[in-house]
Amino acid sequence: MAWFRRSKQKILSTERRTVSEDLWRKCPSCSEYVYNRELENAQYVCPTCSHHFSINCRKYLELLLDSNGATTELNSNLKSVDPLGFVALKKYSDQIIAAQEKTGLGEAVITVTGTVDGYPIVLCVMDFAFIGGSMGSAVGEKISRAIEYAREHHFPLAIISASGGARMQEGALSLMQMAKLSAKLAVFAQERGLFVSILTDPTTGGVTASFAMLGDVILAEPGALIGFAGARVIKQTIGQDLPEGFQRAEFLLEKGFVDHIVHRKEMRSTLKHLISFFGYERSADSHQQ
Repeated sequence: MAWFRRSKQKILSTERRTVSEDLWRKCPSCSEYVYNRELENAQYVCPTCSHHFSINCRKYLELLLDSNGATTELNSNLKSVDPLGFVALKKYSDQIIAAQEKTGLGEAVITVTGTVDGYPIVLCVMDFAFIGGSMGSAVGEKISRAIEYAREHHFPLAIISASGGARMQEGALSLMQMAKLSAKLAVFAQERGLFVSILTDPTTGGVTASFAMLGDVILAEPGALIGFAGARVIKQTIGQDLPEGFQRAEFLLEKGFVDHIVHRKEMRSTLKHLISFFGYERSADSHQQ
């Protein structure tokens, strides 16, 4: 009955195998592992369940803009400072430096001019990896100047949002950006400029409460989290249970806050058709793709 006798031989413990993130990514929606090369070829959309992974701003520029067109970054010198000398767990100035080193960006948004199938456009893309894509003074000023550039050159404007909201480290200075950008967009609209707002996961806080919901056309990626305050805060405030998925793109489409949900692989063609529909013309030296 050796089965019931303690064996002198010890069972050797083995290290738990881990899947290298350099080769594979686990989908947070269906829990399937996807080969990174396959994920990249699918524009970072899960081939099993169509979950849209977050991508950085430069990948979104590659996705939307013509590869054979001239792309110019606007106001790349604008960067955040620490006007309040803010210190919580760490200095705000140190957070800025760490975010710049991590992302290779000067700020949480990049603003460029380029072409979409030959149509000139001003494009602003936020990057959630830079302090949660938060909107401080520099982010607000970069987007403000991009709006002015689009207005002066009669170009359509598109802003891709991915943000946790206003940047608390700058206090009222960050909150002022909400009013400033809303005013800039009002002038842009009066001069019949086209503003397409594209909401990705997540779009929350002061960004949602300002320019993200002011588009002439508001598009959203499937399943994107969109809202102002968190679900727990809302529930505690109103004292009622909330509908399931009430802050997801599909719910907002049903309630009329979003005009259309667009799969990432169709975002470029959708943007092109909108620009064409609203009467803009291709640049004379462009080559159609």
